[in-house]
Amino acid sequence: MVQILILAAGRSSRMEGSDKMLEDVNGLPLLRQQINKCSGLGPVHVALPPDNPERNATLEGSGAAPLFISQSSEGIGGTLRGAQERLPAGSILVLLGDLILIESNDLQCVINAKNDHPNHLIWQGATQDGRPGHPILFDASIRDQFSKLHGDTGGAALVRKYAKQTYHVPFADDRALYDLDTPQDWAQWRNNQKALKNNSAS
Repeated sequence: MVQILILAAGRSSRMEGSDKMLEDVNGLPLLRQQINKCSGLGPVHVALPPDNPERNATLEGSGAAPLFISQSSEGIGGTLRGAQERLPAGSILVLLGDLILIESNDLQCVINAKNDHPNHLIWQGATQDGRPGHPILFDASIRDQFSKLHGDTGGAALVRKYAKQTYHVPFADDRALYDLDTPQDWAQWRNNQKALKNNSAS
């Protein structure tokens, strides 16, 4: 079974005091929107810092299981290392919590790629022009190697190690890499959404 792991343990250090995981997206916090996108695809687990009750509160009633990761202060590598020790058996689909454009169908496409191309060990979302991004599905046979991860590069070391056994799943645009890290990023995204809405109404 595929275990879905949403990474939401970062410090939002570039948000000038705000928490991007709690930013409003269509009436819900971003983190809750990401959880909802995973509904029905497998058990959902959310990696959280141990000292952020506001993020934890967004999981209430969602069915997602919180994983409080003390190693999250090290970066994504520490978060993955701490999370995999506590996840049930199975492959792990890793989704960055701030990839706002990723949709349920994108996640399903990566899961389908594992079934359709079983001779690989990693299945990875990519941009339309082939740049690798997220989500990333790691086969159960290599998840123990998460224990060797450190720093803020996440699973990049594993992806490099198994580059020849990685299958890329291209999406229609840049959603595999499109994240919002700063207040300016959020303002630009909201302006774009407003413009799209106005154009569709005209």
